[in-house]
Amino acid sequence: MSDLFGNSRRVVSVLVPVAIDTAYSYKLPRDMEVAPGSIVVVPLGPRKVIGVVWDEAAGGETVGDNRLREIEHAFPAPPLGPSLRRFVDWVGSYYLMPRGMVMRMVIRSPEALEPEARIRGIRHSGPAPERLTDARKRVLELTADGAGWSRSGLAASAAVSSGVIDGLIAQGTLEEVWLEPGRAIAAPDPDFAPPTLSAEQQDAAVALRAAASERGFSVTLLDGVTGSGKTEVYFEAVAETLRQGRQAAILLPEIALTGEFLDRFAERFGARPAEWHSQVSPKARAQVWRGVVNGEIKAVVGARSALFLPFADLGLIVVDEEHDGAYKQDEGVNYHARDMAVVRGRLGGFPVVLSSATPSIESRVNADQGRYRRLILEKRARGAVLPDIEAIDLRRHLPARGRFLSPPLVQALRDTLKRGEQALLFLNRRGYAPLTLCRTCGHRFQCPECSTWLVEHRFRGVLTCHHCGHTMRRPDHCPECGEVDSLIACGPGIERIAEEVADEFPDAHRMILSSDLPGGVQRMKEELAAVARGEADIVIGTQLVAKGHNFPKLTLVGVVDADLGLAHGDPRAAEKTFQLLQQVTGRAGRAARSTDDERRAARSTDDGHRAARPTDDERRAARSTDDENGYAGGAARGLLQTYAPGHPVIRAIVAGDREGFYAHEIEERRVVGLPPFGRLAGIVVSADDREQAASLAQALGRSAPSADRVIVLGPTEAPLAVIRGRHRFRLLVKSDRSVDLQAYVKRWFAASPPPRGSQRVSVDIDPQSFL
Repeated sequence: MSDLFGNSRRVVSVLVPVAIDTAYSYKLPRDMEVAPGSIVVVPLGPRKVIGVVWDEAAGGETVGDNRLREIEHAFPAPPLGPSLRRFVDWVGSYYLMPRGMVMRMVIRSPEALEPEARIRGIRHSGPAPERLTDARKRVLELTADGAGWSRSGLAASAAVSSGVIDGLIAQGTLEEVWLEPGRAIAAPDPDFAPPTLSAEQQDAAVALRAAASERGFSVTLLDGVTGSGKTEVYFEAVAETLRQGRQAAILLPEIALTGEFLDRFAERFGARPAEWHSQVSPKARAQVWRGVVNGEIKAVVGARSALFLPFADLGLIVVDEEHDGAYKQDEGVNYHARDMAVVRGRLGGFPVVLSSATPSIESRVNADQGRYRRLILEKRARGAVLPDIEAIDLRRHLPARGRFLSPPLVQALRDTLKRGEQALLFLNRRGYAPLTLCRTCGHRFQCPECSTWLVEHRFRGVLTCHHCGHTMRRPDHCPECGEVDSLIACGPGIERIAEEVADEFPDAHRMILSSDLPGGVQRMKEELAAVARGEADIVIGTQLVAKGHNFPKLTLVGVVDADLGLAHGDPRAAEKTFQLLQQVTGRAGRAARSTDDERRAARSTDDGHRAARPTDDERRAARSTDDENGYAGGAARGLLQTYAPGHPVIRAIVAGDREGFYAHEIEERRVVGLPPFGRLAGIVVSADDREQAASLAQALGRSAPSADRVIVLGPTEAPLAVIRGRHRFRLLVKSDRSVDLQAYVKRWFAASPPPRGSQRVSVDIDPQSFL
């Protein structure tokens, strides 16, 4: 009998989920049949591991067939498809990562590989009980149709204790049975609630529906201003994909976005999509994995890891907020989900939609050069108007001593509260203060494991490191000189801004939104929903609030420090700052703007003077009226506090000159040969000892081969020189786009001394971080 590769030896290649790039050969037992993509259990040294039968021919080992080990088990799960296997190969080759580690991301839910176990349940089977209480009556009403129930589900639905059910079983009214696992998966209906689109949206939707129906590879950049209704437009591509019976995946950059997004999806399609991210329970992840691989689940919304799900018939990928840095994974397997979504679409032959109000430079250049189609939405949906953006020059409008909000921003907040509207204060810095020092001796609190300051989190009474997680209680005296009450906080975080807001506006309802506050993702979702309902007057948040949220009653955004991202030695600093500021100011004014007369009436009392601060009862009454009549707020504004109002990024934001910024930034990249006009590879050498890290980095630098159109910079100590106790040095490879950068790095490393002991070398193709 021939094996799956056409030879008479029953030997196959198996890729195992460990840090190796090669597949191993295994013998196939006589009673076992597998195919490329079959998921199996194989021995690997003393362990048994899950692996996948791979396409390449077996037999590269030097051992004889009689010494090859056998596959021990083949799972009944469907084989991984050929395009997914090619995708694993492609990701490993491009990012210089072991294919085994890439494949590990595909089978990261081992519980899903076996059929879900049956569960013990309850059903109606006999005569009514001798004594019929109200509790028993409720149970019998629910079970009258003879359908099976789980014990816990029946008790909860009937609002009875398990004792009531046990009593009915003892009397023979109910019986225990085995129930098939799983639950019915509601399929999204593409025609459940078609939206009413503007003419501009409709044109874009027609183009996306056509791309989905053509069943071929394409990439579309959906480029629309904040609040332009991009989600409703790309939902039409999802709808067309579902009509064809195919599957759709929508990637989101932030888990906190999923709650609101799932509701919007259900409103459009009549059912929620499956979720896939780190907060989903292992059992639920296993159910999603099974449903995806067998084709029962038609739509998945998830984080970047959803890209590696084994879809049975994937017909569309949407990458929402495609510019977001969260799509780049920097630990384990380094990859960029936006770029790999395009690769998976090309390998699978289906369309990819990239959506953003502030596209990445890479995507914009690809669109300008004709590689991607670009659909533009220039207007906000439902008559809303973009906010007016102004810069507050902190050189002229200094905050009060010990404060961080300038007088113009404080006045704008006061005016917004008088109108019963919401305001957002944005500062991309978690905690209370980024540095704590002793004013007597100058001692600074630094992380013992990292070369960074400890950040004070006053709400929790701790100093913590945001890189390794080291935490200590905030002391009441200096550990260096012993002076009591000498510690001072330097600089603001959002907790300090919240403290200032509480002093300035004690009657306002405040809410802090940050990813590191207690309560986790669930609390974050609840608070975001509360903001959307208008239950907070002033929101103080980090970059979390800049990601796609819709707060209808928000009319003012104040950026506490617009210069924060511009001081870094990052070639993408201008782009990232522009995107962040444009996104966060775009949270303002997403509801339709009221008329000038309405705004004047809202701003003043009958005698023409400024209205007094409204009471809580007045605010609640205003919100109630808004909810009944539809919100019509004041003119939306964005205020940027800055010491550099002449900086090109600040000027572009204030002037609304989006195209001017892109033209300037693209030309800058072209001149110096930075991506997307050149290529970069970041190399980090680390070790437990600084000298060991430095010596290997220097040896690597000396062994770098000479090549045309390739420059190797470094080694130099990394800006974050120590992380988690490991000393770090960086090298950077810069090349023309025409250079095979991966081949160069492979050749370089082959001629370099290997790491020894605690030394490690990591490679980051297309790096996004340079710390």
